[in-house]
Amino acid sequence: MKRRTFLAASGALAAAQALPLNALAAAANPLTQPWTGPYGGVPAFDKVRVQDFRGAIEQALAAERAEIDAIAGNRAPPTFANTIEALELTGQMTARVLTYYFIWTNTLASSDVQKVEEAVEPLLAAHQDAILQNAALFRRIDAVYTKGAQAGLTPEQHRLMWVHHTRFVRAGARLTGPQKTRVAAINQELAGLYTRFSQNLLADETDYVLYLKSEAELTGLPDDVRAAAAGAAEARGRKGEWAILNTRSSMDPFLTYSARRDLREKVWRTYYSRGDNGDAKDNNGLIRQILKLRAERAKLLGYATHAHWRLSDTMAGTPEKAMELMMRVWPAATARVREEVAEMQALADTEKLGVKIEPWDYRYYAEKVRTAKYDLDMNEVKGYLQLDNLREGMFWAAGQLFGFGFEEVKGLPVAHPDIRIWEVKGREGQHVGLWYFDPYARPGKRSGAWMNAYRDQRNFGGRVTTIVSNNSNFVKGAPGEPVLISWDDAETLFHEFGHALHGLNSAVTYPTLSGTAVSRDYVEFPSQVNEHWLPTPEVLNRFALHHKTGKPMPAALAARIEKASTFRQGFDVTEYLSSALIDMKLHLAGGADIDPRAFEKDELARLGMPRELPMRHRTPQFQHVFAGDGYSAGYYSYLWSEVIALDAFEAFTEAGGPYDKAVAKRLHDSVMSVGNTLDPAQQYRNFRGRDPDVKAYLRDKGFPTT
Repeated sequence: MKRRTFLAASGALAAAQALPLNALAAAANPLTQPWTGPYGGVPAFDKVRVQDFRGAIEQALAAERAEIDAIAGNRAPPTFANTIEALELTGQMTARVLTYYFIWTNTLASSDVQKVEEAVEPLLAAHQDAILQNAALFRRIDAVYTKGAQAGLTPEQHRLMWVHHTRFVRAGARLTGPQKTRVAAINQELAGLYTRFSQNLLADETDYVLYLKSEAELTGLPDDVRAAAAGAAEARGRKGEWAILNTRSSMDPFLTYSARRDLREKVWRTYYSRGDNGDAKDNNGLIRQILKLRAERAKLLGYATHAHWRLSDTMAGTPEKAMELMMRVWPAATARVREEVAEMQALADTEKLGVKIEPWDYRYYAEKVRTAKYDLDMNEVKGYLQLDNLREGMFWAAGQLFGFGFEEVKGLPVAHPDIRIWEVKGREGQHVGLWYFDPYARPGKRSGAWMNAYRDQRNFGGRVTTIVSNNSNFVKGAPGEPVLISWDDAETLFHEFGHALHGLNSAVTYPTLSGTAVSRDYVEFPSQVNEHWLPTPEVLNRFALHHKTGKPMPAALAARIEKASTFRQGFDVTEYLSSALIDMKLHLAGGADIDPRAFEKDELARLGMPRELPMRHRTPQFQHVFAGDGYSAGYYSYLWSEVIALDAFEAFTEAGGPYDKAVAKRLHDSVMSVGNTLDPAQQYRNFRGRDPDVKAYLRDKGFPTT
C-alpha cells in the first residue's frame, strides 16, 4: 500500500520558494474545485488534463498557506478548537488535487506526467517542511499539548493532539534555524532522488520486454499465460508474437511453467537487474545519495540512525526489536530453503539433464515437487480462480464479517476505462463509501498491488464518507476470456482488499486518525488477516468456479491446497525476509559511504543467504524503500504485522470458525473501525485480550516453535 500524507502548508516559505500564480487561470482550474455529484461528491476524472497539474498544485498550496497563516497568527490564546481542530479543516483543496496527481503518477505516468512530477515533488517537500518547521504554529500546538491533561478532552482528542505534536517534534520543530534549513534542504533533495529512482525503475519495467516468436519458445506455458502474453504483445504493436513483460505478474508464471531453461534464465536476469544495468537508468548512485542524506537528517533530528528515527513511533519502537523478530525467524526459513533445494535437486537429477538448481530454476522445480509430493498442480488450481468471481468472493466475505453490501455504479468518471466502481452499503442499507478497482497492467503504471484512499472518512465538520481504491497489475486476457490468476495473486487480491476494508470500516471523528493512518508496522495487520478468508470452504464453494465447467473447486483439491499450505515457505519467507534485513542494515549503517551492490552481496553472505534465490526486492529496485520514505527501515513491518494477523485469525478458529460473529464484531469494534484513535498495541489487547504470540506465525509456516 502506498499512502502519502501532506499536512497544511505554512506561511513561512521563503520568498524564493513563493509560487507564482495567474489568479484568473488558477480560479478556472478544474482540479481545484470541490467534488460534486452523488455520494458526497466524486473525483472529476473526466476533467483531468496533465497541463493543469502544476497550476492546480500551486493554487492549492497557496490556499493552505492562507489557512495556516490564520491559525499561526491567531491572537487568541491557543486552544484545542482554534489550533488542533482548525488544522483538521485545512488542506482540503490540496487533498483533492493530490488525489488526481498521485493517480496519474502511479498509474498513468506518461513522459508529460513524469516531467510534472520532477517539477512538483520538491515543491511538495518544501510545503510539508514549511508546516512542520513553522515556529509560530508549533508554539500553539505545544501550548495546547502541554495543558492537554487538564483540557477535558475525549480520548480521541487526546490521541489527535499527541499525533500532531509527535509529528512536529520528530520532523524537527524544536531545531535551531540553521538546522531547520538544512533538514528542509535534505527533504527537497530527497524528493528529487525518489522521483528519479521510481522513474528509472518504471523505464526498466517498460523498456525490457522479451518477445517470443515461435511455439518452441512457449513450451510448458499454460494456455492462459500464452493468451495473456499474446495480448500484451498485440497491445505493443507486435501481433502474432508473445510478450513477457518485465513485471512480477508476467515474470512469475513464466519462471514457474516455462520448460525453456535458457529463456527462464534470460527473464530472471532481466527482472532482477532492474535499476542495476550500469546505464543512465541505474539506481545505485541514487541509493548512495539517499542513504547519506537520510543519515545526516537523522543526526540533525537527534537520532543515532535513520532506522532509529523511523521506528521511534512504531509498535516495534526500536530497530533492535525489529531485528530480534527477524532473526528469530531467519534460521528456520533458510533451513527450510535447504530442504526445498534438496528435494528439487533430487527431482532434477532424475531427469538426467545435468541441471544444478539455480535461481531461475527454483519456481519451475518447486512446482514439479509440489505436483509430485502433494498431487497438486497449481495450474489446475488456477482454472478455478477467475478474477471477477474472486472479487465477488471478497465482497461476500466482507458482508459476512462486517455487514457490507456492494453494488456496481455506472456512469461516474474514471481515470482509465479499465476502472470500475462499487458503492458500499452498511447493514441498514446506509451509504458507507465507494470502492474503485483498477486491476490491469499497462504502460505507465507502477508494478505491484496497492490500496489508496481518494478521500478519508471523518465526522468532524460534517459527515464525510470514504472513497478507496485497489490497484493491481494482472495481465489482461483476450476479449471475452476470463482473467485467471494464481493462488498467490488471489491472496494478494484479498490482502489489498483488507486495506480497503480498514478504510471502509473507519468510524472516527478526525481525518488525521482515519482508516489506515496507523503506524507502519500495524497497517499491514488488517490486510494480512483478510487473506485468511480466501481458502475458507464458504468462499471456495461459492466463488472458485472452473472457468469452463462452472463447477466449484472439488473438496479434494481444496484439501490438497490446505495440505500443501506450508510448501515453499522457505522460499517465500527467505525471499521477503532477506529484503527486510538488508533494508534495516542499510539504514543502521549511519553515514557510511555505501556501495549498494557490494553491501547487498556482502551482507547476504554474512547472513548465509541461500544462493538459489534472490531477495524479493533487490536494492536497486526496492521501490518500497527508495521511491519515498514510506517503508524505509520499515519493510520488516510485513513480518511484524503478519505475526499479529496470524495470532488474530487463531481467535476465530478457537471460537466458532472463520465467520464467528462475536469475534468479527470484536475485530470491527477494536481494530477496523478505530483508525489511529488508540495506540495499536492497546487496540490488539482489546481484541485478543493479550499481546500477539509469534508462535502462531511459526506454526503457520511449518517452522519449529521452540
